[in-house]
Amino acid sequence: MAGTHHTPPPFFKRGPAPLALLTFYLALSLALFVIDLRLQSLDPLRQLVAAVTDPVQRVAQMPGGLVDHAKDYLRGLDDLLSENAQLKQTQLRLAPDLARLEHLETENDRLRKLLAVKEREKAQGEVAQIMYTARDPFSHRVVIDKGQQSGITAGQPAIDEAGVVGQVTRVFPFSAEITLITDKDQAVPVQVVRSGQRSVVFGLGGGQLELRYLPANADIKEGDLLVTSGLDGIFLPGFPVARVSSIERENSYAFARIRCEPLAAVENFGEVLVLAPRQPLPPRPPESAGRGGNTGAPVKEDKK
Repeated sequence: MAGTHHTPPPFFKRGPAPLALLTFYLALSLALFVIDLRLQSLDPLRQLVAAVTDPVQRVAQMPGGLVDHAKDYLRGLDDLLSENAQLKQTQLRLAPDLARLEHLETENDRLRKLLAVKEREKAQGEVAQIMYTARDPFSHRVVIDKGQQSGITAGQPAIDEAGVVGQVTRVFPFSAEITLITDKDQAVPVQVVRSGQRSVVFGLGGGQLELRYLPANADIKEGDLLVTSGLDGIFLPGFPVARVSSIERENSYAFARIRCEPLAAVENFGEVLVLAPRQPLPPRPPESAGRGGNTGAPVKEDKK
């Protein structure tokens, strides 16, 4: 029968041949290229496409830009913290020379008048971080993160960029204890920069100091600067210690009552410079050397 040989229609409707489509699109592209090259007629279309796609490109680039910005910020923050730490250590290492500058200038003028030259001792030390205060509420002590392994020994003085903080009293393998100058058991020999008078300053607790053993008529005023005299053989001379805050003079007392405020940040946490032990002082001459020029030689008796 005729109906059995009928071919069914194709499932997909076929269009032009692929080769013909390729040829057409290539010809159209070449034509647009030539027209745009000669007449510049596609510039408005190009600008419109750029205006539409530019926000999309910016949004797509935002995550990468934010990541790069965060990396730069964190890297810069790390560099600033490292530089800040280096500057603090440099400031502490330079603090001894800067702190003694005023005293050295005054002493230099006096030495020039005496036509004498004296070699000054160099201040060296170890920078340490204050970790915490001691548990005893009746004492003023702090604990630092340097100990015997860093060469710290008992008796070494400690300063900061402003002045004297205290003195090392106990040493452990990895830490050490510093007794502050405001402690009641701490005393520091000092000298008044303006007048040159020597005395001893004692801690009163509560961040206060007292200058003792000065007569009621002593030449001292409020605001006078007190520096280490160096007579104890521990502190180098010229380190700022305190400034006179109040003076009470009474005729019934032989000594004036002088209150002082420490210049160093003794009650604050921070970093300190533990100075190296001072060079030992020369031995005291024998007392017989200063009596009538006696050299200690035996005296021969005159026999008659």
